[in-house]
Amino acid sequence: MRAGSPRPPWWPEGEPWPPTRPPWMRYRGRFARRLLFLLFAFMAFIVLASIAGYVFSHAPGGPTAGPYPHPSFFWGWPLLLVLGVIFFLAVSRRVRRMAAPVDDLVEAAGRISSGDYSVRVREDGAPELRSVAHAFNAMTAQLEASEKQRRSFLADVTHELRTPLSIIRGQAEGIADGLYPADPAHLAPIVEATQTLARLVDDLRTLALAETGHLQLQREPVDIAALINDTLASFESQAQTKGVTLAADIPAELPTVSADPVRIRGVIANLLANAIAHTPAGGSVRVSAARADGGISVSVTDTGEGIPADLLPRIFDRFVKTPGSSGSGLGLAIARDLVTAHGGTITAESTVGSGTTVRLTLPAS
Repeated sequence: MRAGSPRPPWWPEGEPWPPTRPPWMRYRGRFARRLLFLLFAFMAFIVLASIAGYVFSHAPGGPTAGPYPHPSFFWGWPLLLVLGVIFFLAVSRRVRRMAAPVDDLVEAAGRISSGDYSVRVREDGAPELRSVAHAFNAMTAQLEASEKQRRSFLADVTHELRTPLSIIRGQAEGIADGLYPADPAHLAPIVEATQTLARLVDDLRTLALAETGHLQLQREPVDIAALINDTLASFESQAQTKGVTLAADIPAELPTVSADPVRIRGVIANLLANAIAHTPAGGSVRVSAARADGGISVSVTDTGEGIPADLLPRIFDRFVKTPGSSGSGLGLAIARDLVTAHGGTITAESTVGSGTTVRLTLPAS
């Protein structure tokens, strides 16, 4: 983590290295120093009180100077005792105040270990303990959000798997029971469902690799204009069948980008497939590219039904689908992760009834 140390291969793309110093790190070691100071102060008071008592007892005219104690003996020692008790209570109160947040942290950690991610601790006490409590609360909030996301993800995956598995099971049982003949017409749904499962598994694997920072990109200088034109050509037949016109607005001179051509082709193909699927017959889909902020901007614009305003901020989330969509809801989430892994950005603009524009930017090589 020190400046000048090599960046580990598992460190996420786009994150600064070495990482920035978090605010709570400025309190590192201060809590221990406070405890040591209190301990030293208490021991120093005991030593000084003992020395004062010894000097007081053996001084000329002191309690031990004659056969009878000096009158000051009767008020000197009680005064030292009272001062000692007051000092001890003050130190005890300070230690309790410093230890109370630690007790809360210990209790909260135990509840988290048992699966209760809703626990929070009071941000009280010394500044360093307040900082630790704040960091602890932020951590538990993130754990709680991750747990909710995990449960939602499992529910969505289960839902997406249920449909193709039901098709496969129904068709296979019908053929096995003799209800359907084993002809191409009845085997085709099984093949299609298995292809859907294969795509879903591949999408989930890509998402998992991207989110854990293990997605491997085979970067090379890419002619983005040629890549877009090739991808457009592969969708010509699909667009003609749907009655949608494909158009391109790509300048001849565009800088190359350092990217994984297979991954970027997949992103553009996903955007084109979505645009064609949601554009009615007679509509059009246009792909344009231009220089933008030291990189390249690629836009896919359709004249389809558009995306509802309440859904637009979430279209890059997993399993979020527009009404009538037949996909798994993972395509745009994967596109976002792939573009982010390349150091770029992806955004969407849409108006219901007028169409949608999805724009991605990639840094130039």
